[in-house]
Amino acid sequence: MTQETPAEAGSPSSPRRWGTILVWALVLGLLALLGFTLIRTQQGQVGIGDLVPDFTLTTFDGEQVAITDLRGQVVLINFWASWCLACEEEAAELENAYQMYKDQGVVFLGVDYSDIEREALAYLARFGITYINGPDLGTRISQAFRIRGVPETFVVGADGHLTSVRIGPYSSLFEIVDAIEDALGQ
Repeated sequence: MTQETPAEAGSPSSPRRWGTILVWALVLGLLALLGFTLIRTQQGQVGIGDLVPDFTLTTFDGEQVAITDLRGQVVLINFWASWCLACEEEAAELENAYQMYKDQGVVFLGVDYSDIEREALAYLARFGITYINGPDLGTRISQAFRIRGVPETFVVGADGHLTSVRIGPYSSLFEIVDAIEDALGQ
């Protein structure tokens, strides 16, 4: 059995030295992650009056819908998921609102958040949802809006600025109508 001499214990290639370096690297990595999280949390969600974040939604049918192409129209953007019970509470009312406003040029976009496509399509069929929907691939759209959960709904005025932000489900068709009418009146 050999013993480590003090000179060997402090050498750059000793196991103890590498262990210390590894611990410090992990601590620094965790601090960097914590800092990034705090900065992101302090940014907050996009709000009323903000310009809508730029994004392109690829629909379940493979079509591309760019928010910039919808400038000049009122757009309702609803983040939802098939596993979200609160989303089910508002699904039928969102479709009813869409049917009321589709001929007036109001666009509805459903953004399916962190879901399985088969289950998302079953959800759309179960609630008879006919407005444009697509998955949030890589959660890029939800990150741009900095959503905190689902459902969340954003109404965009014709000028491209947010006129309404709803966290949680709408409890009635009248609430959806109010949000859309506010955007149409601007």
